[in-house]
Amino acid sequence: FHTACSEEVEDIKSVLLDPSVIRSATGNFAEENKLGEGGFGKVYKGLMPDGQEIAVKRLAKGSKQGLRELKNELLLVAKLQHRNLVKLLGACLNEEDKLLVYEYIPNKSLDTFIFDDKKREQLAWDARYKIICGIARGLVYLHDESRVKVIHRDLKPSNILLDMDLNPKISDFGLASVFEGDHTNHITRRVAGTYGYMAPEYAVLGHVSTKSDIFSFGVIILEILTGRRNTISSETIWTEHLLSYVWENWTRGTITEIVDPSLRCRSAESEILKCIHIGLLCVQENPGDRPRMSNVILMIVGKSTTLPAPSRPAFLFRLNDENHIHHGINNLNPSLNKVTITELEPR
Repeated sequence: FHTACSEEVEDIKSVLLDPSVIRSATGNFAEENKLGEGGFGKVYKGLMPDGQEIAVKRLAKGSKQGLRELKNELLLVAKLQHRNLVKLLGACLNEEDKLLVYEYIPNKSLDTFIFDDKKREQLAWDARYKIICGIARGLVYLHDESRVKVIHRDLKPSNILLDMDLNPKISDFGLASVFEGDHTNHITRRVAGTYGYMAPEYAVLGHVSTKSDIFSFGVIILEILTGRRNTISSETIWTEHLLSYVWENWTRGTITEIVDPSLRCRSAESEILKCIHIGLLCVQENPGDRPRMSNVILMIVGKSTTLPAPSRPAFLFRLNDENHIHHGINNLNPSLNKVTITELEPR
C-alpha cells in the first residue's frame, strides 16, 4: 500500500502559497465569500491579484480526520492532471491555516442540477451524455493512466463539479486510496464514504478496489438519467432503493417509464437506454462482473449496441437510527445480512 516519499515532498513544495495572499483573495475568509461547508471545514471563493477566481478549502481547527484527508488530497492532486479532475493551484500548511486552493468552478456540483426540478430541465440529453463521458474519462485516468493508480472512494454527484461549458470535474480526494504496481485492491477497517454510493462489498467487508468506484459511477449514471436520488429516506425505517426500482422496470420491460420526463425524446431513446444498461452493468452485485472503466468508456462512446446482459444489482439498505446495514448480496457471507460497522464514517 502507498506511503509518502521524498518525491511527494517535492510535489508539495512546488504548490505551497503565501497564506497572506489567500487571506486577501477571500476577504479574510469573509462570510459572503463562503461557497459551502462540510465535516472538514469550509470552502470560500476568492480572487487572486492576477484576476483568477479560486476556491479555497479551509480545514476546521482541531479536525484530525480532516487533516488526514487534506494531506491525502494534497499528496494526490498535486500529481494528478486531467481535464476531468478539478485542478489544484496551491496549498498553505502553516500553524494558523491549512488550505487547499483550487480553480473555481462556476456551475457548482452535479447534484444541484439533477435533483432540482427546474435546473434539471437545463440538462438536455447532449449535456448529460457529455457529463457521463467526462466522468468516465476522469475515472479511466485515475485507474489506468495516471502516475499512480487511484481509487476515489467517495464518488457522488456533489463531488462532480461542472464548469461553464458543463464539463465535469471530479473533486474531493480526501478519502482516495493509492496503489503501486499491479495492486488494485485493499481491505480496510476504516470504511468511509456516502450511503447510496458505496459498493456493498466495501461498506460491509471493507474491500476497496477499482470496482468500488465503478459501482459509484453506475449509481451516478442512473441518477443522471432518472433524476432520482439513490440515498436514504428519512421518512421510513427502510429505504426504497433506486437500483431495485431501475432493476424492476428493466426486467419488466418498462425502463422507458422511469427516464427523467425532460429526456423523453425519440431521437435519443436508444442512447439513453444504452447508458441505463451500462449503469446496470456497473452496479452488479458481484464486483468481478462489473466492467473495467476502460471498457465502460468504449461502451459509452462506441456505436455497437450489443452489450452483455446485466445481472441483479447489489442492494444495500440502512436503518435510520443506527449504523446497521442490510444488503442483498448473495455471494457474501449470508450471516452478514445485518451488520454493524463501528468505524463507518458517513460523508
